Amino acid sequence: MKKNQLILLVVAVVIIGIIGIVTYKKRTSTWSEVGQISEKLFPNFPLDDIAKITIKNSKSELNLVKNNDVWRVKESDDFPANFNEISEFLRKMWEMKRGLPVEVGPSKLGVLELLPPDKGTNSGTLVEFKDKNDKVLATLLLGKKSVKKSPMGEEFPDGRFVMVNNDIKTASQLTEVFANVEPKPESWLDKEFFKIEKAKSFELISTNAADSWKIYRDSETNEWKMVGLNPGEEADKVKLAAVGSALSYPTFVDVISKSKTNDTGLDKPVKLVVETFDGFIYNLNIGKKTQDDNYYLAFNLNANFPKERTPLKDEKTEDKEKKDKEFQDNLKKLKDKFEKEKKFENWNYLVTKWTIETVLKTRKELLVEKKDEKTAESSDNKK
Repeated sequence: MKKNQLILLVVAVVIIGIIGIVTYKKRTSTWSEVGQISEKLFPNFPLDDIAKITIKNSKSELNLVKNNDVWRVKESDDFPANFNEISEFLRKMWEMKRGLPVEVGPSKLGVLELLPPDKGTNSGTLVEFKDKNDKVLATLLLGKKSVKKSPMGEEFPDGRFVMVNNDIKTASQLTEVFANVEPKPESWLDKEFFKIEKAKSFELISTNAADSWKIYRDSETNEWKMVGLNPGEEADKVKLAAVGSALSYPTFVDVISKSKTNDTGLDKPVKLVVETFDGFIYNLNIGKKTQDDNYYLAFNLNANFPKERTPLKDEKTEDKEKKDKEFQDNLKKLKDKFEKEKKFENWNYLVTKWTIETVLKTRKELLVEKKDEKTAESSDNKK
């Protein structure tokens, strides 16, 4: 073999060797990252021991506390929290895989907003998972959200940088944004509320007596009527029907402490009394309207259920037994509903205007407008 050929052969062997080493390192690195990503975010998440979740950033703090198997929002006068929201969050923490590892030094944590809340600028949102004795069992620091551009050039969040148990080695980028994990009490409240069913009558007692009114119906299938119509007055059936169906699915924006009375208007409220065919009596106090178009609301609930069923004349024994059972089953449902809704008396609320404004009509607004009034109004508008 000639000398030149030998040299070329040696060079080729060296190049092949270098390529092999580089390829091996790349594969090893890839396998290492895949292995890390397949690991759990929390290797030993103490799911069954968690009785308190504290969420805080540089501006505020929120505490979700489990008491007698019921999660409550401490900052909202211990109002019941959304169980599904909390259980889903905890389940996610238990199952979640670690994200793409991020190599970052202590001096660069602020860039990813992975500094604790007490550091102020460039700090993240800290989630502390605690036991019943307030001992911290695990922590998750939520940092900066990663963004991605759409084909149209718009940016949207597609993940988040996190750190587990204050260990810089656990810094990673997840594909989960955790958009709802914030120290905002209203975001964690159980929004299930009272529900008026089979309404029998509505009575509005205004601070101005002339604006007060009462409507009723004789059965669930009858039309609504207004009490005390004067000669020449006619109630607007469409508006009465709208009032009659109001509060079938009420909701609220936020919970207000009973101790807060200043500037709510609940000391001199508009009162609404609603009775149902099932024997429920809802007493609502409606306060002022806020700048956000919400209303302050307080209420209490009473009930007058029939204790016994009156049998029909000549009712057969088998029919009596069947109808008695149906009566008792229905009575139990009504009592369960009463006990459940009665608990809402313990707080005051902020409700949306579309929840309450349907019933905040004056007496005049529920009447059919007379033609001469329309003509006069039209003339005034022209002037």
